[in-house]
Amino acid sequence: MKKNIAFLVALFVLTFAVNVKAADHSSHGAERKTATVHEEVVEGVKATFNVQTMSDAMKAMGMDMPREVKETHHISVSFKDTKTGKALTEGTVAIKIQNPDKTSQSKDLNGMHGHFGADFNFSRSGKYGIMCKFVTRDGKIRQAKFWYPVK
Repeated sequence: MKKNIAFLVALFVLTFAVNVKAADHSSHGAERKTATVHEEVVEGVKATFNVQTMSDAMKAMGMDMPREVKETHHISVSFKDTKTGKALTEGTVAIKIQNPDKTSQSKDLNGMHGHFGADFNFSRSGKYGIMCKFVTRDGKIRQAKFWYPVK
């Protein structure tokens, strides 16, 4: 219960945070190997979620995987206005992951390469519950939820 309250408070604080603009990191190298795992339209905004392994993410940037990295996957989400089709690259985004063992991970996503992303640890097999809250320029708080299986 305390974790849920802390998470909700953190998300509301995000609504007052300075808007983040997704930076262009296209010069980082090779084509990305990502898989779209979920798409959802929430109040006029299409959210597209992609997941890739950290090793693929590092290769795409032309970098070697550092030994100290404990995260196994990179989650990115991009947003589009459903009326105009334009990418929405400003706002705040937070993800909370429910791990298969019922523990959780929470992170604010950083703006990068036209999307928002962060790294998470999916080292156990099972279903991961992904809950995303995001605030776009219009100030509305939106959320999307889905399950992501890891074998």
